[in-house]
Amino acid sequence: MLFIVEKSAELQFAKNLSTPPNPPPHSPVKPESGYGLEYCYQKKPQGAGLSFAPLEGRGIAYGIWLHFFTNRILEDGGPFKEAAMGLSNCFDGVIDPRASNCRYRLGDLILMMVAASLCGASGATEFALFARERKQVLNRIIAYDHPPSHDTFSRLLRLLEPQAFDRAFAGFAAAFAHALGAVVAIDGKALKRAFDAGHQASPAMTVSAFACQARLCLGCRAVGGENEVETALKVVELIDLAGKTITADALHCHHRMARAIRQRGGDYMLALKGNRRSWFNQAKAAFAATTPAATETSGKAHGRNEWRKAEVVAATTPVMDGHAAFARITSARDGAKPVTRYYLMSLPIDPRQALDITRQHWQIENNLHWMLDVHFDEDQSRARKDHAPANTAILNRIARNILQIVETGKVPISHRIRKCSWNDDYLIGALAHMR
Repeated sequence: MLFIVEKSAELQFAKNLSTPPNPPPHSPVKPESGYGLEYCYQKKPQGAGLSFAPLEGRGIAYGIWLHFFTNRILEDGGPFKEAAMGLSNCFDGVIDPRASNCRYRLGDLILMMVAASLCGASGATEFALFARERKQVLNRIIAYDHPPSHDTFSRLLRLLEPQAFDRAFAGFAAAFAHALGAVVAIDGKALKRAFDAGHQASPAMTVSAFACQARLCLGCRAVGGENEVETALKVVELIDLAGKTITADALHCHHRMARAIRQRGGDYMLALKGNRRSWFNQAKAAFAATTPAATETSGKAHGRNEWRKAEVVAATTPVMDGHAAFARITSARDGAKPVTRYYLMSLPIDPRQALDITRQHWQIENNLHWMLDVHFDEDQSRARKDHAPANTAILNRIARNILQIVETGKVPISHRIRKCSWNDDYLIGALAHMR
């Protein structure tokens, strides 16, 4: 319940209020629409009695809203109340970069953008269109009369500090830590059209951490002025790695990554290629010197005949922190020439586990990057100024996580997006997963 209180007597009235008031007959808001964020308490224009109207701006109402919303409204339940409270909890630490006299609260704008993303919107122009055309459903959780313009969304995306947004997103994802599983894949992704004129060869990039079994993105960081190696190390710092195995491609097979993972309580299985020539030769020599433990699998999947063989040998001389074993995976499809890949591992696991972990790593490509490009049109986004590419990428990953957990059945993500677009209650229920 949102209150604008102008006098101490009215504040005392509000504090003593034990039940939500019914709007008086003259109120423009219908009683059956419910009570919640769509009401605020204020003086009538004539100066007598009470009336209820949508709240705009921030002002003195915000502190009173926080108190009453947290301690009173949630007692009555309801998904739209959970959605708004969840947003408040998730993004409390994000600092508003705009001027103090701005019209819309930061949390409201973020919620509008997340809701729009759940319905397939992309970019400031579509966010503004969504806020205008879906005002009726948004008014169930956000009170506003006039929808924000595309300039409002564009300015926020450009100014919002992505590091703080990253941390808030990681905190949101951490709420599902009990169901994340053991394998976390780390990989970079280019935002192919997020470039300025003349810089098509160097678009903006992000690095994500993905829980392969739960199919949830745990963290995301824009590369910015750094390189992918440095950014991946910062992504590792965002998440709790205790009891988890980190997988990454050969770019991230180095001392600093191994040390960062081990210090945070995790294990690793990192691809090893010729860019680490000494280690690569050492791995080959280790397999040549002994008969390793091995396992083979074969079968038909996705219309292809596949054969795989995994071998594991203990490392007599560790090459970096926690190194315990080498793994070798050999695979072939439809009778083609076999391909051999090597890995460094911090656990002397059996070959079947090594084969399973390497296959799970590809979940980040199939269930995150592919989905972002196909369902969220991330590669087609032209957001490229200041922090807009990074913040847009985070919004996409928040929406993708919500869509992943909003249903447990085998409902395609494309169908879930359409259900958010066509079913108001489904959309509000999806937003309630942000609590």
